[in-house]
Amino acid sequence: MAVPFFQDIMLPLLEAIADGQEHQLRLVRQELAPRFALTENDLQEKTPSGAQFLFANRTAWASLHLKHAGLLVSPMRGYVQITSEGKRVIREKPEKIDISFLKRFPTYAQKNRQSTQSESKPEEPETQKTPQELLESSFGTLRRTLSEELLEKVKACSPRFFEQLVVDLLMAMGYGGSLDDAGRTLGGVKDGGIDGII
Repeated sequence: MAVPFFQDIMLPLLEAIADGQEHQLRLVRQELAPRFALTENDLQEKTPSGAQFLFANRTAWASLHLKHAGLLVSPMRGYVQITSEGKRVIREKPEKIDISFLKRFPTYAQKNRQSTQSESKPEEPETQKTPQELLESSFGTLRRTLSEELLEKVKACSPRFFEQLVVDLLMAMGYGGSLDDAGRTLGGVKDGGIDGII
């Protein structure tokens, strides 16, 4: 099964800590994984940047939103504990807790001002992603677009320009030391296939 979106984690997370004790978030994640039928591969899936595990990241975002609504607190770093308001919500037996549900809590409304555009399209798949995922995804798209544009420009340039570009790139990466004349292009008809020397 795919890693659930952070809004889908909210209710199970609150239910998992309903006993009122302090719970280490890392252990709560381990408890939630079977509930979502997550495999070891699912648990190893990373965010677009590769900096964090996706399930851990989404669980942290679910926890943050619940905290903003006053349904749980973090008594210390890495720990969560349900509040009396959170217990009351659990007793209501809601089918789902998501952003729309949390908007009824004044503290959540204050801390999470949403744009009119996002409020008008709450069911769009993109709104299911965490802000960090959206940022990383946008960065990835921009990077791919820039790479494609740059590649097209390089292909349109002369072979001599490309040879100089490769030598300049290798110099910028630290090859050839710090001397300005440590790299040069050869270019030419009978260069034996050697384009430059570092």
